[in-house]
Amino acid sequence: MAALPKDRMTVEEYLAWSESQEGRYELIDGVVYAQASERAAHAEMKGLVFLALSNALKDKGRECRALVDGMGVRVGAKTVFEPDAMVYCGPRLPPDALLVENPVIVVEVHIADIRAQRQHPQARRLFRFAEHPALSRHRPGRQARCAS
Repeated sequence: MAALPKDRMTVEEYLAWSESQEGRYELIDGVVYAQASERAAHAEMKGLVFLALSNALKDKGRECRALVDGMGVRVGAKTVFEPDAMVYCGPRLPPDALLVENPVIVVEVHIADIRAQRQHPQARRLFRFAEHPALSRHRPGRQARCAS
């Protein structure tokens, strides 16, 4: 990703700027970065991640929601990261929300070898992750973790 020619921004400045921009961006330490184009294998894996998380949440009957990319996560005063998928719990976000302030799960998909994706080893691992007991005992303010 190449840095865009912008002055350093705070999260609030970035959010105001990003609403009028075409394309997708992230803010890292105050610097705006354009996100690279996505390959089919990456998009497919994100879909599998979202489905696994969404299905796991339905089975648990919790007031939690899975989201696929598009929403940002604030990391400090000058960073907004856009993960490939995430889960948040609690009341539904307002329709105009741009950030998920307290996600309990954040997923970033990395595909090193597209040929290896035929069997989707990350997807099998994620399904085990989505079934992790932390999802069934989530309490607001508590971070769900899973060792891989």
